[in-house]
Amino acid sequence: MSTATVAFLILGGLGVAVLALGLLGGELLHIGHPDVDGPVSVEAVAGFTGAFGFAGAIASELLGARTPGLIAAAAGVGVLAAAPTAWLALRLARAARNMPTDATPTRNDLVGSLGVVVTPISATGYGEVRVRLGGQPVKLYARSSAPIAAGAQIFVVEAVSDTSVIVEETQHVR
Repeated sequence: MSTATVAFLILGGLGVAVLALGLLGGELLHIGHPDVDGPVSVEAVAGFTGAFGFAGAIASELLGARTPGLIAAAAGVGVLAAAPTAWLALRLARAARNMPTDATPTRNDLVGSLGVVVTPISATGYGEVRVRLGGQPVKLYARSSAPIAAGAQIFVVEAVSDTSVIVEETQHVR
């Protein structure tokens, strides 16, 4: 393995290290408005450096790069691979950061939910119910003005806290 190949591999490894930094959320040369990416994002630097290093190492080995001209040719191959990789890394990182997501469910979203009693609810104490919140099953403490047996279907009337609700028994709807 030539010295040029080792140097290219080190650059490729450096690109992987920069990618690890990018995954932690940092940015290099952040200029301008705080909500806008700087001219060079960590993801673009990682994509460019990694592709340049690894493509250059492959070309160096295939060309047997022992002369300055062949090393420059291997570096040219690295640049040809690195430019589109950096552009793609930048586009993918921006798409991931700007991806629309649903609002985080709150306890107000519990009101009106249907569920089932898991632990019987006594007239004076709490039991447990399971409802779906944001498509996920959630187990909550529940109170009711009348006792409700396990397995009964319930309707959430009020969300007292994030983990506690007031419920009423409903008829089993099919």
